[in-house]
Amino acid sequence: MNIRVGFHVSIAGGISNSVDNALKIGCSAFQIFTRNPRGWAAKPLMDEDVMKFRAKLAKSLISPDSVIVHMPYLPNLAAAEGDLYKKSVDTLAGEVQRCSTLGIPSLVIHLGSHLGKGTEEGISQLVKGCNYALDNYGKNTSSHVNQSKQNSKKKNAPVRILLENMAGQKNSIGGKFEEIRLLLDKLKPKGSFGVCLDTCHVFASGIDLRKERDVEIMLGRFDSTVGLKELKVLHINDSKGDLNSKIDRHEHIGLGKVGKAGFAALLQHESLRNLPMIMETPVDKQRGDVDNLKVVLELLR
Repeated sequence: MNIRVGFHVSIAGGISNSVDNALKIGCSAFQIFTRNPRGWAAKPLMDEDVMKFRAKLAKSLISPDSVIVHMPYLPNLAAAEGDLYKKSVDTLAGEVQRCSTLGIPSLVIHLGSHLGKGTEEGISQLVKGCNYALDNYGKNTSSHVNQSKQNSKKKNAPVRILLENMAGQKNSIGGKFEEIRLLLDKLKPKGSFGVCLDTCHVFASGIDLRKERDVEIMLGRFDSTVGLKELKVLHINDSKGDLNSKIDRHEHIGLGKVGKAGFAALLQHESLRNLPMIMETPVDKQRGDVDNLKVVLELLR
């Protein structure tokens, strides 16, 4: 069995520091932002730092396919045409390029909000934006999205975009498995997309995970709707909010509303055990990353 588990780690002081930060807490997988996640402007990746990152990763026991990049927070890829949408899509194309430069094959995106325009419209914007980003990464991305050639025969990019399920907040896309399947059906080429499943978001969206039977039902439903073969990464987070609360607030593993039994069933499930598992749990007086990792490794065993 290939256990790959870790955290979202900091890149403060240079992107290569993320490898040190991950190893320091015992990660066998980790996730990063490649830039400030709360602003639009991105500092270019410096050649020296990229080389350092690649060298440190190669020396570690963490394989590149156990490293995940997460999109910044500001983009809304489901927004209507306009400045926000254009900046969002340009950011996605930029992140695909940055992943490619760093040799990281997986990029997790939030699916955004249609802002009252309707799910169908939001899905259409998302598909157009993702197709554009894969067509235009590495080019000057200032041309308009509508100019993208949506050619279904194009080659796969060296980066796979992973759609993260949402907690079901009002107007959000991807709170239902059916919406994720719909997106995957529309996105081309097939091999360039997959799914990142967040346990807090699953629970908050109304799907129970507290008992072994609940986990079996959820995974059966996911498999029949989306397909387990599409699942590439797990975000393992407990939930501060109740079942169906639509609240996206993460809690320490086993201390939230999902609880230990649910996580034991999830972590030990045959179909999930070889996936990279990333925690985005709080760091506070109650617990830090090392404590959460200890709990997860105990539950895995």
